[in-house]
Amino acid sequence: MLNKIEKERYHRQVLLPEIGENGQQKLLSAKVLVIGAGGLGCPVLQYLVAAGVGTIGVIDDDVVSLSNLHRQVLFGTNDVGEPKVTTAFRSLHALNNQTQFRLYNYRLSAKNAWNVLSDYDLVVDGSDNFSTRYLVNDACVLLKKPLVYGSISRFEGQVAFFNVNGSANYRHIFPVPPAEGEVADCSTAGVIGVLPGIIGSLMANEAIKWITQTGDLLTNQLLTYHSLSNTFYKLSINPLVKEDQQNSPQNRKALEELDYALTCSADDRVKEIEPHEMDGWIGKEDISIIDVREKGEWPPVDEFEHLHIPLSVIKENPPKANSPIVVIFCQSGMRSREAAKILRNHYPQAVQLFSVKGGIVAWKARNAKKMKTL
Repeated sequence: MLNKIEKERYHRQVLLPEIGENGQQKLLSAKVLVIGAGGLGCPVLQYLVAAGVGTIGVIDDDVVSLSNLHRQVLFGTNDVGEPKVTTAFRSLHALNNQTQFRLYNYRLSAKNAWNVLSDYDLVVDGSDNFSTRYLVNDACVLLKKPLVYGSISRFEGQVAFFNVNGSANYRHIFPVPPAEGEVADCSTAGVIGVLPGIIGSLMANEAIKWITQTGDLLTNQLLTYHSLSNTFYKLSINPLVKEDQQNSPQNRKALEELDYALTCSADDRVKEIEPHEMDGWIGKEDISIIDVREKGEWPPVDEFEHLHIPLSVIKENPPKANSPIVVIFCQSGMRSREAAKILRNHYPQAVQLFSVKGGIVAWKARNAKKMKTL
């Protein structure tokens, strides 16, 4: 039975005969894992916490950047540079202090996915890269965990509910990952800020319906929403069509041995940042900034402390990771990206790698322009 506080907090929800006290009790007893605390994760987390989900896990290895704020509404300007997981927790705990939180401030990987996902009733995937989506899907299939899926790009979003009583999973729609560069992510293609709020709310709705056992789930369907025309349409998915098995692991051992980053041909641990985003990290003790240009290249950098390790040296003898966050720059951003790819294969999963778009030239140009306007 609900106690006095619960009856008052969830009164409007309990009034719904489809939910009632029994459904609310199911929410309070539920354990949901949310993958990603970004554009989709923020609204998913807010509405699940507000609805009274008893235990919520949040896994994300990213930090808040200024470019996140137009769509990731759990964060503010003062949070830039802080871990998303702990920052989100502060807001969510203030929203509902009855919810129990489990925070995972690291990247989901093939090595840890089994242990992380095992203890949850439901998984909600709000990740923003293909390697994580395929990993989460495959782990849920093997663990027989239901999975709410969502994705966004530009003005369009998708939602589906996978892996429920033999229903379709992600590989039934997308058997193999796209080739590198075939599908642009939000950092390249862009996204309107309200879209993740719409799609994330639909994802939270699916989760609540599943937990309370009410309504019709988006199983064997892919719901697509176009914000410019305000139109929805559904694509039917045939779960009887055998999905591509070539890269789909058949057991835990195969899952943990599969290199999803390589399979998806995407450099997901290497993220590009705008020049101005580096400003918030300059001077911090737990962040390494590396110049990978050759000795004597112009322009010189004396505005902040940094390491100088040329790309030629990194290729021959990759340096050890001395910080959890590594920011790399070069002249124009090309060599820093290459260096980050090399270091990705040598550094632990917990280390975050960032390459500065446009390189030091763009950073200096932006600072010079900024000084002129002061």
